[in-house]
Amino acid sequence: MERSPISRRTFLSLTAAAGAGAALTACGSSGPGGGSSGGGAANTASYWFLTGQPGEGIRQAAAERFNKANPNNKLQFTAFENDAYKQKIKTAIGAGQAPTLIWGWGGGGLKSYVDAGQVEDLTGWFGENAAVKDKLFPSSFGPATVGGKIYAMPCETVQPIVLYYNKKVFEQAGAQPPQSFEDMMALVPKFKGKGIAPFSLAGKARWTNMMWLEFLLDRIGGASVFQAVFDGQKDAWSDPAVLDMLTKIQTMVKDGAFGKGFSSVDAANNADQALLYTGKAAMMLHGGWTYGSMKNDGGDFVSGGNLGWMNFPPVAGGKGDPSDTVGNPGQYLAISAKATAEQKETAKKFFTTGVLDADETKAWINDGGSVPVVKGTESVLAASPDAAFLKFVYDTSVNAKTFAQSWDQALSPTAAETLLDNIAKLFQNQVSPQQWVTNMNQVIGK
Repeated sequence: MERSPISRRTFLSLTAAAGAGAALTACGSSGPGGGSSGGGAANTASYWFLTGQPGEGIRQAAAERFNKANPNNKLQFTAFENDAYKQKIKTAIGAGQAPTLIWGWGGGGLKSYVDAGQVEDLTGWFGENAAVKDKLFPSSFGPATVGGKIYAMPCETVQPIVLYYNKKVFEQAGAQPPQSFEDMMALVPKFKGKGIAPFSLAGKARWTNMMWLEFLLDRIGGASVFQAVFDGQKDAWSDPAVLDMLTKIQTMVKDGAFGKGFSSVDAANNADQALLYTGKAAMMLHGGWTYGSMKNDGGDFVSGGNLGWMNFPPVAGGKGDPSDTVGNPGQYLAISAKATAEQKETAKKFFTTGVLDADETKAWINDGGSVPVVKGTESVLAASPDAAFLKFVYDTSVNAKTFAQSWDQALSPTAAETLLDNIAKLFQNQVSPQQWVTNMNQVIGK
């Protein structure tokens, strides 16, 4: 079954942490969380988050540390399996009974809460607490911002999309890592001639195709093109850079850049990753989270030093900044507008002293194998056995002029579904670039 946009967010955010356990797990010394923002003492703030290790344990430990240090301002936390959480949070917010702290992915989901007046405007608070904001990656605030105002606290980890390559295959082909998109395209016939797919792509899953569009549009037209779509500007997809991007994609498909039968390759079983680490494909554009699974499943591919990685290269004549990246700039905590003043204060205290404290930061690195969205972790990252890759993720994320959120997360569920449907049709040559633009313009702002 193909992942829905929101369930993919869970996958992106937590790698394999979204467990398949019980639908609801209540935890915490203050008892299970209720369906209202209240619950418990006046100063107690309710907090819902996801099950599945290592994420669940890291979140719970952070909440427990906060409760121990703040006996008069506690968090009442409850962990939900991901599908149960999606339904529960949607129902609770719609009924005006959201938890005090609303865990999520920012972007389109957060914007819907903002439009409905369900979450607190935190712009002024961040202005008064500059130290809290300054310790986080600047790029992580993009999906937390709606209409120029901040409505959520960035938290947890960052997962950029990465261009991976098989060093051994490159060496055998006498090829060098590409420095531009044009270099990449020049490698297509070189690898095809040796019976190797230039790029591994799990075309059975629509969202994997999307990563190519995201990067190409950024490199061709710059970050402002998709920003205009996100902002709901009429006919924003009609920008000439979009047609250029779509045309390049269909040319790649026609030229066999993704190999034969790519549309049947399944991301759910990591078949695309297997093509890379077995040497059947030379390169793969995929999320930072795939590093761990390739390390686990690919024998000595990673430990033996055969995996290479880089940011997506520039396009000749393009307006995009080559430091830009796309993917998951972080996860997010909003505060319910329906919460009491006391509960809001507890939540903000948690933002100040609990979220990404030293212990949680180390846990995401050492236990989660991820890069937290907090600055100054270089020494901890350097001590990891995966230090080289984690440093790359850190540098890419902290130095990105723009860290764009994955399109199906940034857009509303309605627009995201139309997007994914049209992306699939684009790769199957079932829509022309112009038809694609027309179809997508119709759902801007919906």
